Amino acid sequence: MDNKFSGQNRKPSTKNRNAKNAGFIALIVLFALIIFAAYAKPTKLKEISATQALANNNAGDYSKVLVSGNELEITPKGQTQASLKAYVDPNSSLKSQGFNITKAQYTFKSSNAGSSVALSLIETLGPVILIGILLYVMLRSAQGQGNQALSFGKSRARLYGNEKDRATFKDIAGSAEAKQDLEEVVEFLKFPKKFNTMGARIPKGVLLVGPPGTGKTMLARAVAGEANVPFFSISGSEFVEMFVGVGASRVRDLFSKAKKNSPCIIFVDEIDAVGRRRGSGMGGGHDEREQTLNQILVEMDGFEQGQNVIVLAATNRADVLDPALLRPGRFDRRVNIGLPDRKDREAILRVHFEKKPLAKHVDLDSLAAKAAGSSGADLANIANEAAIIAARNSHTQISQADVTEAFERVAIGPERKSRIMTDKDKEVTAYHEAGHALVGHVLPDADPVHKVTIIPRGNTGGVTWSIPPEDRMFTSLVQFKDALARALGGRVAEEIILGYDHITTGAGSDLPSAAEMARDMIVNQGMGKKLRNQVFRSDDGMMIDRLVHERDYSDETAKMIDDEVEDLINEAAIRARLVIKANREKLESLKDKLLEKETVEADEVAEILKGAKLPAAAALY
Repeated sequence: MDNKFSGQNRKPSTKNRNAKNAGFIALIVLFALIIFAAYAKPTKLKEISATQALANNNAGDYSKVLVSGNELEITPKGQTQASLKAYVDPNSSLKSQGFNITKAQYTFKSSNAGSSVALSLIETLGPVILIGILLYVMLRSAQGQGNQALSFGKSRARLYGNEKDRATFKDIAGSAEAKQDLEEVVEFLKFPKKFNTMGARIPKGVLLVGPPGTGKTMLARAVAGEANVPFFSISGSEFVEMFVGVGASRVRDLFSKAKKNSPCIIFVDEIDAVGRRRGSGMGGGHDEREQTLNQILVEMDGFEQGQNVIVLAATNRADVLDPALLRPGRFDRRVNIGLPDRKDREAILRVHFEKKPLAKHVDLDSLAAKAAGSSGADLANIANEAAIIAARNSHTQISQADVTEAFERVAIGPERKSRIMTDKDKEVTAYHEAGHALVGHVLPDADPVHKVTIIPRGNTGGVTWSIPPEDRMFTSLVQFKDALARALGGRVAEEIILGYDHITTGAGSDLPSAAEMARDMIVNQGMGKKLRNQVFRSDDGMMIDRLVHERDYSDETAKMIDDEVEDLINEAAIRARLVIKANREKLESLKDKLLEKETVEADEVAEILKGAKLPAAAALY
């Protein structure tokens, strides 16, 4: 198997690149010579008679004299270079002509006619030779570009399969259901005759769908590693070029190579770059992207049958793909890869910490519990950040403190302790964050408070961090409303303590998130009072669809949606105000502790807010 395709993964030749570099260097040298010839000419010397030169020399007016044959180049005193020249009798010495050579510094230069002739030839023929070399290099470079033009339509897919350390399912933690779905594809590739005898048709394509960072590419590599077959990898954007027809040509070339190496796998990452729904009005029906998509459709389910080539594709936007791609006969299977649960998160963390010096006391299970909603890429980033922090602190092992700091850095941003805050700003921030924490602690369906800090992190002046106690598949109406009230707790606390005229911009990130949550409840979840069980989705389709087509509800309905959102925000603010006014002493206590310690952990927050009461009016929904 290795000998079959080991020669196809060679590095590209650098011949054309070297030729271009040589031509560029030759061009620079030519320009340098032209500039030198134009501006570096020797200074023209003033010619004087031999009698005058003799008199001035013997009078001690010269500092240097260069003697070259019968020519004297004279540097008068007070000057740094020669400015005079004179010609003497070549048949007698300077002494016999009366020159006192002790009056100045004399230097005798031998005359060499042959070297002068050679120098003249170089100065004359040098530029011509360089121009000739430059023209030769440019012609060779143009020829190389012509060869590249012939290969412009060739596929740029990378071929894997001859690596010693192949990826397998054992190397991927979590995603048990996805791996189970893909094991059947591995069996098709390993034992095609077993299925052919039963009349079963090998699936043409498998679409991996999931959020970014969930390991879709790794699973595709593992399928190829398990089946021990070649693996062609390409991105969807690499098919599309400015010139029409290039993408379709590359698709044909890719499938041609794959058929020669069958059984094999073609993996197209981010297929939505080329597989978007046709007829959107972008570029008409004959643009490059649609021609490329048409060619993919033909290759996946054309007239040619019996080829053991499976196409794996990954996307996180399956809703925008063309229906022809998703029909049976093309992408027969869809494997959904979701965010990992707590058990899978712990397994992923152990994989990423396996080759790092992790201290034995580090509790990865608690980290997995706190990292709800994190993807595999997020967890890998946490492990890497922990190693960086440990190395920066000169630790020999990664400690629990390093892991905790790395998790907080990834989740809520790095601390900015160097940012200078006035005492007034600290007090306002403490009241703001204490308001969030108090409302979130008192309301029964809000997520528990994990940490409160007035140290700036990321773009925020302080953070009240709430983490759900367990993985949650659904969110109820009461949970939404408690989350809204918690989000407005900071602004309401400022309003109660400082007065409305003195509220600050501290809620700059709270208010947009609250408005977005309230609108999602009404528009997408059908949780309105007047618009109950009705949805008004506005995010389906591509941008051009939303620009061209009108919304599917009236202006009156849009006004009702705005009113419903306003009612939810007002209700949340009222509930937050009731909670804070009923527990004003608890708010002050938490504020004082924040000013004292700057950061208060979950246990201490719970101790300070112990006994905080929920007003009856605030419990009504």
